[in-house]
Amino acid sequence: MSITLVVLAVLLILIGVSGTVLPALPGPPLVFGGLWLLAWQDHYQRVSVWVIAFLAALTVLALVIDILASLLGAKKVGASKYALIGSALGTLIGLSAGIAGVIIGPFAGAFVGEYLYRKDHVQAGKVGIASWLGFIIGTLLKLVIVCIMLGVFMISWWL
Repeated sequence: MSITLVVLAVLLILIGVSGTVLPALPGPPLVFGGLWLLAWQDHYQRVSVWVIAFLAALTVLALVIDILASLLGAKKVGASKYALIGSALGTLIGLSAGIAGVIIGPFAGAFVGEYLYRKDHVQAGKVGIASWLGFIIGTLLKLVIVCIMLGVFMISWWL
């Protein structure tokens, strides 16, 4: 095993776990990349290609959840496309304000987008909260999937 590749793989995994919570980084794909690199480095002796394929499927599932969670939360309360765009922009802009921005951004963006469209602050508030809840639920689900990925990999590695 090359120590350089192992260190790179571990860095990818650690950055990926962080990225699972921080929207600026593609967390699950980075975790998958690190796990794949470890398996490849070992010539798939401990972790089979089938396990890697399963981990790839979990990665795709995490990406789908990431895309759909906020959208479904906002759509459930009748959000306009302006609210959905606002939520995405609020998340991106919120990244520059640290963790507080990441938490407040989706709500604020959806609220502003919906308010500009409907001029109804009550509906805009509902949409903002639903978008924020979708974002939080999606993040938690992605974190669970990443933990499952790590668990499956470790069990496969040690068995």
